Amino acid sequence: MTVVVVKVGSSSLSNPNGGLDRDKLQHIVDELADLHKDGVSVLLVSSGAVAAGFTKLGFRRRPCSMAARQAAAAVGQGILIEEYAQRLEAYGITAAQILLTRSDFSDRVRYVNAYNTLTLLLRKRVIPIINENDTVSVDELTFGDNDRLSALVAGMVKADLLILLSDVDGLYTANPQEVPDARLVHDVPHITPEIERMAGGAGSAVGTGGMRTKVEAAKIATAAGVPVFLGRADRRGILREALSGRARGTYFHAAGKPLPNRKQWLRFLTQESGRLEVDQGAADALITHGSSLLASGVRAVEGQFAAGDVVLITHRGEPIGKGIARYSSEQLDEMKGLRSEEIESRFHMPAEPVVHRDELVLLAEREEVSVAKTVQVQEGDRCGTN
Repeated sequence: MTVVVVKVGSSSLSNPNGGLDRDKLQHIVDELADLHKDGVSVLLVSSGAVAAGFTKLGFRRRPCSMAARQAAAAVGQGILIEEYAQRLEAYGITAAQILLTRSDFSDRVRYVNAYNTLTLLLRKRVIPIINENDTVSVDELTFGDNDRLSALVAGMVKADLLILLSDVDGLYTANPQEVPDARLVHDVPHITPEIERMAGGAGSAVGTGGMRTKVEAAKIATAAGVPVFLGRADRRGILREALSGRARGTYFHAAGKPLPNRKQWLRFLTQESGRLEVDQGAADALITHGSSLLASGVRAVEGQFAAGDVVLITHRGEPIGKGIARYSSEQLDEMKGLRSEEIESRFHMPAEPVVHRDELVLLAEREEVSVAKTVQVQEGDRCGTN
């Protein structure tokens, strides 16, 4: 069974005044139905609740205050799901509404419940329509988390492809609105710092996301083993072409060895309670050999944390990993720099790794890959606007 997660942004569903554009929404529904009839299991992560609701509250443009945006989302979510459900029903397809927040992924029980629900809906040939629970969210509205949400959903269901639909052709070498000879990056085997620097800010007054959040979403999905396509929402046949590998846009390759679910959670969904600065030997052991972190390699302890909390691991101030500490900050202040036999002798207890390799995820790359080796630029492209 082929599983595809599709994410559509607010700007791809809105008219110039910011209200819901029903013709654009119908186009998305037609595209979804086209895949569905071929037996593809489709999940839709759709923005647009705020855009659909704020004009109903008398606002002339998208409101700035959090309370106003959450009120608009409360009104607009019902409008949005009703439009999707009615139009999909015309194709004989049942839609389901699912509202999620980041905590639904960070809490293991809620994560499993969400996974079980989505899996059952797909088996029943239902199209889940997923959005953030904007009415109760705080930072999600500000940081464009529907891009990241779609990546997390794609990793959760082990999708065959994540399709990010927007009002841009894909990732360009520079902002095409400012640099006339900016070129479309068609193929990204590996997301490097150079690739990340190509991403700019938000390009629309309607949506909250931008190219930066889309590249961040691609990092999350590809780390989970899910390839990603980024392209324009308004192209006819875009989903079918994206799935076949023939679409105009940017393809991000899946990681060769996907992160296990627990390490995906650790890398992308946890907040650090403290920081451990390590020496060169420990950094080399972690990055090159995949070793556990021992107390002998810890040079400094910052913050207050308990055993079982997540800590950031740095070398020369640069993040190289995150992991679950097996000791508190107070204990580590006394243990840092000591060898295992010294710990056992001084504290009369077995010495464990400070962070075991099974509870550690690397943030630093094992090797730097130049941008020339990681991108293929589509020649002849000179335009593309938000």
